Amino acid sequence: MQAIRRVNTKPEIRLRSALHRDGHRFRKDMVVQTSSRRVRPDIVFTARKIAVFVDGCFWHCCPEHGRQPSVNSRYWSPKLARNVERDRLADAALQDDGWTVVRIWEHESLETAVRLVKQALQTKVA
Repeated sequence: MQAIRRVNTKPEIRLRSALHRDGHRFRKDMVVQTSSRRVRPDIVFTARKIAVFVDGCFWHCCPEHGRQPSVNSRYWSPKLARNVERDRLADAALQDDGWTVVRIWEHESLETAVRLVKQALQTKVA
C-alpha cells in the first residue's frame, strides 16, 4: 500500500492543469480546519470557500465502477466503508462552516470535472 498515492494522482493533476490553464488559482492538498474536524481537500479555493475532491472509484466505492474485493474481504470491506463515512463527515463539516463541496469521480471526463468546478466558482463569487 506504500505505492498508493494520496496526492498528485493523474486525474487530480489533469484537473489542476486544466483549471490553471483557464486562469484559476487555488491551493492544493491544503488542510482546512473546520469547527468540528480537519479536512484535506485536493483543491481549495480559499477566498470562495470551495473544496474540491477527486475521488478514486475503488477507494471511495463509486456506485458505477467501485467493487468489493473478493480476496481478504474481512479487511477491505470495513476499510472502504470507513473511507465513505469519512467522506460524508468531511462534507458535513465543510458545509456546516459555509464551504461548497465539489466531489468528482476519477472516471469523469476532464470537461465534466472542469465544468463542475466552474459552476461552483460562478455561484460563489468572491
